[in-house]
Parts: sequence; structure tokens; C-alpha cells
Amino acid sequence: MATVRACEALGAEVRKEERKWVVKGSSTLTTPDDVINVENSGTTIRIMTAVSALAPGFTVLTGDASVRRRPMMPLLDALRQIGVECWSTKGDGTPPIVVKGGRVRGGRATMRGDVSSQFISAILIVSPMAKEDTVVLLTSELKSKPYVDMTREVMKYFGVNVECLKNGFLIEAGQRYQPRRFNVPGDFSSAAFILAAAAVTGSNVTVSNLSMDTLQGDRKIIDVLREMGCQVKVGDGWVRVEGSGMLRGVKVDCGDTPDLLPVISVLGAVAEGETVLFNAEHARFKESDRIHAMSRELSKMGVKVKETKDGLIVEGGRLKGGIVDAHRDHRVFMALAVAGLVADGETVVVGEESVDVSYPEFIEDMVKLGANFRRV
Repeated sequence: MATVRACEALGAEVRKEERKWVVKGSSTLTTPDDVINVENSGTTIRIMTAVSALAPGFTVLTGDASVRRRPMMPLLDALRQIGVECWSTKGDGTPPIVVKGGRVRGGRATMRGDVSSQFISAILIVSPMAKEDTVVLLTSELKSKPYVDMTREVMKYFGVNVECLKNGFLIEAGQRYQPRRFNVPGDFSSAAFILAAAAVTGSNVTVSNLSMDTLQGDRKIIDVLREMGCQVKVGDGWVRVEGSGMLRGVKVDCGDTPDLLPVISVLGAVAEGETVLFNAEHARFKESDRIHAMSRELSKMGVKVKETKDGLIVEGGRLKGGIVDAHRDHRVFMALAVAGLVADGETVVVGEESVDVSYPEFIEDMVKLGANFRRV
């Protein structure tokens, strides 16, 4: 919804019709009448910061307290390199952001690849509209690569090509997006919490509208659950988990899947042995520092957990209920709610409002599946 409002502010016409959205674009964007407030959507502020460079005049983008702490400097630096004037109002690289639009020159931009894939996606999306070809060179390893792959796939579907280079990307100028009919795939990052809930409780659940053909990195939850001892069946558009209630610890590289770190850490908390999550330092720059948040909150539930620079070491055992905090992070909230299903006693998770960011129906769906959730 934050993205819809931002697109409308820049001149697009958007309407919802039952299970579909209809977007009427414009070859010329308009200057927003007001500040664009993305609320809690970090993805929106990063992509729309780049897109607003195509609108005349000045665009101001901000968000809630969490978004106003999110790093933006790598994106601002890259935009400046391709001819866009933009600033952090506080001068520290965090929102609010001001963009002077009307022109994207193109050229060469260097940027890190290990902070957020959203920076790269933002530059790729806007570059076809530049005056000259754009080359994006990465100065460090690309983390969360599947998200960039998905961006390139969708751009190609809408008629724009991004060429892969050895250490970056080439986007030719003069390309134009063409209107298409697009089917939005089911979201593995949300489904992961339902599938994990079945795993920790020894239950069975089938989630539909999930395709293994997707480029989504978070489909890795299937492999993780299998390695931990769950029976996972995959069909045409569905995934079924049959939990045994007996999980075993694993080692998981979260380089491409930082959004899975909270839920996998909960799986590790109830598994036999040790679960190691690594290569996830970029998970510290989400709605919360997810590494620290999960370490702190699982510790409150009696879990032996060690926080490392790039991940967590979790020793499985029994969980105890108590009061835990979601740190205003939707994925931390859902992960702790799943942990509460198998904790002794009652668990109170503070921060329910955060779940609206990605899965507003989470609590209702869990109740339908038999979870004893209630609002307090």
C-alpha cells in the first residue's frame, strides 16, 4: 500500500478490482503535492527514491521511526554518480530523503553489494530511462542475490533487459517499459512461518499458491526443513510439511535469505543439537537488527544463543513462555509467535502492529489452523 500511494503521488493511476490491481502509468511523472510517507516499508523508500529522480522538481520521502533509521547512503552515492542530486536531510544517510528530479544522466556507478539488494534493484529499475547507458559495478560480494534476480526477471517481462557483467550490470538507455498482465507469485517469506509452525509442533499443514519455479531465495525454507528432519512434499502450486516434532540442528548460510533468519533461529531453538546461522550480517539492517533481536528475545525464553558478527549459534532445548518484544519488526513478531506455540506456559509478544507490514492476516490464519492466539 505504501508503494501504491507513492506511485499515485508521482502521477500513476492505480485501482483495485477484486483480486487484481490495474496501474495506468505515464511517460512523464509529476512532482508530488506532498511528502511521500512510506510508513514502515524500507523497500518502498529505496525503490521510490530512485524513481522520483524521474519526476520534475523536488520529492521528499520519509517513513516511520524504523525507516528513518535505515541506511540510504549507498543508494544516494550511486544516484549521484549517475547524475541525480539527492540528500539526507540529517546528513547521515538516513531518511528523510530529498531528491531533485527531472534527469537521470546514466554512466558508471560503483556500490557495495553486501548491505542491501534493494539499493541495486532501485538503480536497475530507473536506469533504462537514463540519457545514456548505465554500468553498475559492485565493490563487494552481492548478498541477497535472488532479490536482484527477481528484479531483472520482472524488468525483462515488462520489456527491459539488464545484462550481467563479471562484477555488475549493464543497462542500455532508451529502453521503455511496456504494459503487461502480471501474475504475482505466492510469497515464501510469509509462508515460511506457517510451515515452521507445523514443524515445531509436529503438525501437518499444506500451503497453496507456492511454486518451486520461483526465483525467490526464501524457498530455501523447504531445504532447511528437510535437513532438520521434516517430511516436505511439493506439488503443483502447493507445499506440505509433515512435522515429527523431532528436529535436528543444522548449519544455514543466510547470505541470500536474511528474511529467514528469525524463523530458522526459532526452529533451531527447539531442535536437537546446535544450529548455526551465518553470512547474514546484512540482517542487521532490516526493520530491526534481526540478529540482535532474536538473540535477545530467545534468551528471554530460556534458549542458549550466542550472537556472532554475521549470525547466531542456537542450542536447542525447551522454551519457556514470558514477555518478548518484536522490536517493531514483522518477521521477528511472527517468529516469536511461532516460538510461543511450543513454549511452556503463556507467551506475550509485544508489537503485533508490525505484522501488518507483510502479513496482516497472520494471526487470523494461525487461529484457523488451531493456534491458541488472542489479543491482549
